[in-house]
Amino acid sequence: MRRIIVWAVCLSCLAAVPMGAADWITHSGDFQRTGWQKDETRISKDTIKNLQLLWKIKLETKQRSVYALYGPLIVERAITDRGFKEIAFVAGADNDLFAVDADLGKLLWKKHFAWHAEVPETEQASFLCPGGLTAWPVLQPPPARGRGPNPPPPAAARSGAPAAPAPAPCPQRGGGIFAIRSIYTLSGDGDLHAVNINTGDDLAPPMKFLPPNGKPYSLAFVNNVVYTITGQGCGGTPNSVYSMDLNDPAKPVRSWRSGSGGLWGTAGPSIGSDGTLYAETGDGQYDPQTNRYANSIVALTPVELKLKDWYTPTNDEWLWKRDLDMNVTPVVFPYKGRDLIVGSGKEGRFFLLDATSLGGADHRTALYRSDLISNEDVDFAGAGTWGSLATWQDATGTRWVLAPVWGPKHPNAKFPLTNGETNVGTIAAFKVEERNGKPILANAWTSRNMVTPAAPAIANGIVFALSTGEWVRQANDKEGGLYQADARAQKSAPAVLYALDAMTGKELWSSGNQVSAFTHNGELSIANGRVYFTTYDNTLYCFGIPMEH
Repeated sequence: MRRIIVWAVCLSCLAAVPMGAADWITHSGDFQRTGWQKDETRISKDTIKNLQLLWKIKLETKQRSVYALYGPLIVERAITDRGFKEIAFVAGADNDLFAVDADLGKLLWKKHFAWHAEVPETEQASFLCPGGLTAWPVLQPPPARGRGPNPPPPAAARSGAPAAPAPAPCPQRGGGIFAIRSIYTLSGDGDLHAVNINTGDDLAPPMKFLPPNGKPYSLAFVNNVVYTITGQGCGGTPNSVYSMDLNDPAKPVRSWRSGSGGLWGTAGPSIGSDGTLYAETGDGQYDPQTNRYANSIVALTPVELKLKDWYTPTNDEWLWKRDLDMNVTPVVFPYKGRDLIVGSGKEGRFFLLDATSLGGADHRTALYRSDLISNEDVDFAGAGTWGSLATWQDATGTRWVLAPVWGPKHPNAKFPLTNGETNVGTIAAFKVEERNGKPILANAWTSRNMVTPAAPAIANGIVFALSTGEWVRQANDKEGGLYQADARAQKSAPAVLYALDAMTGKELWSSGNQVSAFTHNGELSIANGRVYFTTYDNTLYCFGIPMEH
């Protein structure tokens, strides 16, 4: 009876509920991996002084090496048996999924994914191959307003396939805000789970996606197709890009193998306006004649994952010898009628590519190749660019690209605006400008010093940057082998959240000493006046503008 009453109240209030929503459905907010929350209204330069810690909550999951919790995905209006709720969904390394009331900071439900593979779960957890759950989940996008479930993909997005109505991968009840949405989660045994965001119940049986004990990165979900990438060859899983087509009742899994070199951009693959997938491959042999595409930026067709194009720096062999992987998720954005892509890696320089021809006729010629921005010392472990990038466009139409820079800025890299010393790390900002009729990345500003910064996120003219505090040395020269989680955690410092002026990089606000631990592979989520991140001690933090009463 109580549930019926609650639903009746929800229905009676629908007329007063606006249809727009500022969700954060995937790593970096969207599948172009921009990190740009375009729908933010509460956070601004006028209100940033009021930003404060609203709540924090411990979510119990077993840590695996330096992995604990992943950043939250946000749904602004989920219809639950307790009324409308804004929910933060957090995955845990021990094959866990949590739903947290984003207004109150209270746990709504927790789901643990039991191990279903014939191969036992690995007991050895290193920072290279931690085992367990390693991929950010992805939220099924909200249905189009007033149209019920999402429309079928256009023919062009299916690589020539005819546009036919696509069956929904999970049950749908009604349309609009009544549609039951899934959060897709990839557990360590390789199973893909479709989970009801309102209740935590399974909406479909587990679907075998990958081999067990691998290291997949963030999922993407476009036109009922789920994508991911894998690196390090963990669990014997080939370094590949993977797709599962949920439009097909057989749920076929396809893959594209790099042939040499892992794929470990933390945001997973990025996806262009025409459905093309972009990813970077790491160290290995580059030899297209034998289908080896190491240290490259590759473009793949949607669904079938056929190689369309690629770009490989001319110094790829040197990059391999010095362990300077191309190791970020490229960011994609529209520019004068076509997509542009920006990639980077440990070497410390940036590549601007045109989607119509990534590397020219020889696959070696970038639209623009920057000078070195960082890593003068050729440090393979703690310098250069790592993880993912970000981009946004200001009110004048200027396109900006932002990057986390580890280690000192290169002394020859000059920026018009600087905000103090940058000897351990910084956020670097670039403008897309025209030079001799071609777009380039023009140095704009660097932020204050930050320890191992994560990729920034942007909202309403403010750049949020996370100094993760993580100590990232890998090789133990004194004792041999690799530093493990206990040593890395002991040498790390608590994370700090900063708000920066997006035009100048000037610090506007800081969380100070309010955070108690570092974060690994840190990433920010922004929605509805709140900024979220997680830390190694299993804590989800929510900073935001307090609600007026």
